[in-house]
Amino acid sequence: MASVSAPLTRSTGSRVRRFVGRIPASGWVVIAIVLLCFIGPLVMPFGPNDLGVGGPFEAPSAAHWFGTDDLGRDLLVRVLAGGQISLTVGIGATALSLIVGLIWGTTAAAYGGWVDTVLMRTGDAVMAIPQILFALVCVAAFHPSVLSMTLVIGLLLAPTTARLVRSTAVSELTSDYVTAARATGAGRGRIISVEVLPNIVPPVLVQAATNLVEAIMLEATLSFVGLGIQPPDASWGTLLLQGYAKMYNSIWFMAFPAAAIIVTLVALTLLSERLGAMFDLKEVGE
Repeated sequence: MASVSAPLTRSTGSRVRRFVGRIPASGWVVIAIVLLCFIGPLVMPFGPNDLGVGGPFEAPSAAHWFGTDDLGRDLLVRVLAGGQISLTVGIGATALSLIVGLIWGTTAAAYGGWVDTVLMRTGDAVMAIPQILFALVCVAAFHPSVLSMTLVIGLLLAPTTARLVRSTAVSELTSDYVTAARATGAGRGRIISVEVLPNIVPPVLVQAATNLVEAIMLEATLSFVGLGIQPPDASWGTLLLQGYAKMYNSIWFMAFPAAAIIVTLVALTLLSERLGAMFDLKEVGE
């Protein structure tokens, strides 16, 4: 059994190590954004909610690189702190979607029959509802917070992940190495956890990058319509909303949060495509 499945697992591991050793430009951009957002506010001379560190609506200058907002708060610190919140929600929601999706998809693939039908039709029903509408209703039912948004967005993205995991696992379960594992008396749980899961890592990694893009977009959308992070804290979506309301006073107030969202999403999308190319995946979830 080990001699049949080990080469596949080692191949996946070697590809991941090779990717880490040759991180593309999009990957470095993502790493830089994460480091700036989580470390930047700690070393800045101003806090994100410090009032009056400058005049209202100051243009970018040596003292305030991104200018200031309507209350004289440093906009650079606000954007970095907002990114910290947006990325926290995005990463948390992505992790939750992967955990739920892996359990959901592998259970459907392993048991088949009516279990597979019930789980996949449930996923189809959830996916048929527009994500934005579903998220608006769910978040509105609870007090908007980092935790509630993470849970709602993560659960909304889980069915897509589950469908990908299920289709990939079903394909793996028909492979020769699984047949050999069954012949040696391996149980369903061992086959899934030891034989199948290591070999579905590539498409799951690509799906993780895709989920992170969708999670950040959903968080920004919810915050932009006022159902996200509440003042005085602010995510990128909250800052975009505040900047949009004051765009005639200062274009920078809206431009920098918008640029942060766009650069992050583009970098993550390119990273997802690079992962897909590395693992020879023509279409995730196909």
